[in-house]
Amino acid sequence: MDSSKKITIAVDGYSSCGKSTLAKALAKKLHYIFIDTGAMYRGITWYALQNGYVKDSKLNASDLIKDLENINVQFGDLNEEGIRKLLVNGRDVSKEIRTMEISDWVSPVATLKEVRQKLVAQQREMGKQGGVIMDGRDIGSVVFPYAELKLFLTADKEIRAERRLLELQHKGEKSTLEDVLKNLEKRDFIDSTREESPLIQVEDAIVIDNSLLTPEEQLQKVLDLVQERQMQLAN
Repeated sequence: MDSSKKITIAVDGYSSCGKSTLAKALAKKLHYIFIDTGAMYRGITWYALQNGYVKDSKLNASDLIKDLENINVQFGDLNEEGIRKLLVNGRDVSKEIRTMEISDWVSPVATLKEVRQKLVAQQREMGKQGGVIMDGRDIGSVVFPYAELKLFLTADKEIRAERRLLELQHKGEKSTLEDVLKNLEKRDFIDSTREESPLIQVEDAIVIDNSLLTPEEQLQKVLDLVQERQMQLAN
């Protein structure tokens, strides 16, 4: 195998560990396709909220499941930041899916078997040709169990909450560190204990604790891992 041949890279890990930031930077450096699976689940969540499937702090899962065939989630053209827009039934919801309200409900929506089956099928189709970097919760375990390189990102919970709060403040959203920390703890629990495709660290994943790493240091570390893996596959 040619050491320059494009491989499939799976990036899993807890929320607010910088999976998308790493994956986007890596894709740009390697000229790979970046697929943000979390955005896809947020798109379904946005649709659920818009169509009244969340009422009185409860998710009407049965009605959402019945309506899944009417929900089209896909990536569109690049936006001004060089990131592909997320389209739900043709509408660009890239900014709308990044609110705390979506964050509060995306994990419950993502636990639904039917939702995961719908999106996993799309994700596998997107990654058939290789040269893809995909981030999420079940990429190395379910979507691409045979990915040539699997990464699992983690970080101190307080640091993750601080990063997330800064991100929200940058977007003009008001929140507190306490609220963000509670949201992360709730999502961690739901993601790790759900029956369908739980967040797990697969045996062949390389764990990266980026609590004390800068984005640049983390990127270089992973670029070295990619080169090492390509060399292994070439021999």
